[in-house]
Amino acid sequence: MNETTTESYFITKLSEAKTHFERALDCKHTKFDDLYPYMIEHPQFFWYKRYVAWSELLTIVEVCSDLSVSWEEHFSNQQVDYIKHKVMSSKVLDYWFETKEVVS
Repeated sequence: MNETTTESYFITKLSEAKTHFERALDCKHTKFDDLYPYMIEHPQFFWYKRYVAWSELLTIVEVCSDLSVSWEEHFSNQQVDYIKHKVMSSKVLDYWFETKEVVS
């Protein structure tokens, strides 16, 4: 596998992880729902689903960083900041889609 193929692969995986996280934020169907259909009835399910998607996104970003694959250009400045802080806070949940910078 050459360097271009590897980078393309990880950018695809990054895009998929971002989409998965964003669908989890919006409470839309994800592959996680198919794995645990019985969990949908539990109130903590949506929080857990978001946590799993966030962990997946952070893992892909870490691998991209380790391989020197540029990932930041695929996110807004504020999303990059959230990812670099790694903690999925209420600010991340509330402002992930915001186009204006959030004041701390």
